[in-house]
Amino acid sequence: MSIVWIVAIAALVLVAAYVVMRKMSGPRPRTPAVLRPGQRLPAFAALDEQGNTVHSSDLRGAPAVILFVRGTWCPFCTKQVENLTQYYKEIVELGAKLIFITPKPLETTRRVADIFEVEFDFWLDESLAITRELGLLHVAGVPGEHSKEHGEDTVWPTSLVTDVDGVIRYSSLSRFIFDRPNPERLLKVLRNL
Repeated sequence: MSIVWIVAIAALVLVAAYVVMRKMSGPRPRTPAVLRPGQRLPAFAALDEQGNTVHSSDLRGAPAVILFVRGTWCPFCTKQVENLTQYYKEIVELGAKLIFITPKPLETTRRVADIFEVEFDFWLDESLAITRELGLLHVAGVPGEHSKEHGEDTVWPTSLVTDVDGVIRYSSLSRFIFDRPNPERLLKVLRNL
């Protein structure tokens, strides 16, 4: 087989992989206006791990890293949690809170944090009400094999950093479901607050 054919086949494989990934992740929404840097974090309520109601306004008084994650069924979310564990100590030393907001039941999400031996706060958005309100809904974003247990819709992976006044200083919606911001980027924002 000639080099030309090998290059042509490789190019076709790459194009096909790109198309499949785009189809799998759906169109990336624009960052909603309410989540753009300079905006105050919108008011919303969720449940914490003990079933208590918590409010986004509770985060004021300290910087916060807030991550909207799809759930433990998502290997990219699990990898994001794993990557952040390496930076957890520094995040805490900077006085920041680390909050994961997930539609996934908290018991299973907590197991991920326990595996990595870190103390993240998990907030539940089981009905996806917060997700819808903030414009982060990923319609039909749950793969078929998981949709029976978790439903078809989920949250679009999103990372926020807020300052002590609850003002968003960094906002990133994943371009595809598999890309997430480098934890170093989040730390850089925290260090500059």
